Amino acid sequence: MTMSSPAPTVVSSPGKVLLAGGYLVLDPAYSGVVVSTSSRFYTVIETLPQPPARAEGPSQIRVRSPQFLDATWLYFVDLAAPTGVSVEAVAPNADSVPSKNKFVHLALQRTLSLAAELRSVGTLQNTLSYGLDITIVGDNDFYSQRAQLTANNLPPTLASLEKLPPFNKTDVRLADVHKTGLGSSAALITSLVSGLLLHLNVIPADSFATEGGTADASEGRKLAHNLSQYVHCLAQGKVGSGFDVSAAVFGSQLYTRFDPAVIEPLMTENMLSQSLHPIISPSHPAWTYRVEPFKLPPQTRLMLADVDAGSDTPSLVGKVLKWRKANSEDAKKLWDTIDGLNGSLSKTLLNLATMAEKNPTAYRKAVKYISTIQSVQWLANPNIAENKNHIELKEVIEEFLNAHIISESIRSNMRTMGERADVPIEPPEQTALLDACISVAGVIGGGVPGAGGYDAIWLLVCDPVNCPAEELPASRVERVWSTYTGLDVSPLLASESAAKGVRVESLDAVPGLADIVHVPGSH
Repeated sequence: MTMSSPAPTVVSSPGKVLLAGGYLVLDPAYSGVVVSTSSRFYTVIETLPQPPARAEGPSQIRVRSPQFLDATWLYFVDLAAPTGVSVEAVAPNADSVPSKNKFVHLALQRTLSLAAELRSVGTLQNTLSYGLDITIVGDNDFYSQRAQLTANNLPPTLASLEKLPPFNKTDVRLADVHKTGLGSSAALITSLVSGLLLHLNVIPADSFATEGGTADASEGRKLAHNLSQYVHCLAQGKVGSGFDVSAAVFGSQLYTRFDPAVIEPLMTENMLSQSLHPIISPSHPAWTYRVEPFKLPPQTRLMLADVDAGSDTPSLVGKVLKWRKANSEDAKKLWDTIDGLNGSLSKTLLNLATMAEKNPTAYRKAVKYISTIQSVQWLANPNIAENKNHIELKEVIEEFLNAHIISESIRSNMRTMGERADVPIEPPEQTALLDACISVAGVIGGGVPGAGGYDAIWLLVCDPVNCPAEELPASRVERVWSTYTGLDVSPLLASESAAKGVRVESLDAVPGLADIVHVPGSH
């Protein structure tokens, strides 16, 4: 590789599942239990070693999403425009009109603006050189693969999904894709913003080498978080809770939101004339969000399914918040109850991880045992319940049973909220599906993620070591899904991400990534 063509910057960010804390996570008085997924978005940034054939004047940035049709966006960058940094969308070729991608456009404009503030314009111009070539792709789980499975005569199973090529082409335009609710826009923005901050030397190269929550993450990771939150809010036209961006940056966590007021000065029409860094800086005291690291217990597995009956999240949220405002006393009681249960679920799951470390043998035996029977029978065996030789085994099983009871109680209270607000948080069809899944041997608990509705479910199941594949609880759950007639259930491949949040990747180490980045004649 020549000096004029430095190695590409490759950064990935995970998707998210809000296991507990739907609606409550909008209020900084409450927290949410968020799991980051093994399914990730990848941004690959390459500096153009020579000027594009027809280019004179401004630097060019070309952005491609090769999983979609007509998904190339071209921008001219002027770092010394009268209003600050100008990023102008232009037509990729003479026969077309500039297509719009608000998320990408704002991520470029705002990140380059911050870079210009923190480094001199001249230095930034040298780094940009003739321009950048950026490729953004998402793992298959972010988009429904039903059409691809049908086209290949494959049933909707995990085994079928594993046969599809990585970064599978969707054969549709970006606006027409069916998303699965894993937080694609937050993961996309986080990977793009973090990649640009690294590539433009705004943050140190080792910013994502260390993990952790707000207590011990690097300043670079925190800056990437704040800027990604801001860009995501700007692109969506509103300030959401931010748990999806936080999961993309930090990984699985107990999340408490930031005060929306911190970025309000930058959400106005005259944002381009304002300095970004004083507000986006991690040292700004108004960034009051909290991230406490969280992980699922060992020898368990998160299972996700896409249910083909989408719901409109904003309208659900609007109705619940309206009910809360009109019934503040009742709502507070219910939310406090749910929040207490959410906290208990988090503590119980973290405590299981501690038990696994302290007594791995008893823990392994407990997981193996409860994998073979339904939760109602976990402590029914008198040999375990009363035998003093099995105290440690019994303690682990009791803690798993606690997790089951708490998650069922969360479901019950969320259904109550749905009834009172007249919103289908866990509609009867989803209740029937979840009950069928949770009654399977070795299933700890489950629910509808986030704001609820019809479009997805999550389950936490035991995943014992050295167990034949067909006897795994996950295989039993799959059999329920594949034969279920009440709803059309399609599994996702994702499990919990082992890596915490944003990470730097090697282009050739991610299966299929180099191929799609350098595919000839891409859309």
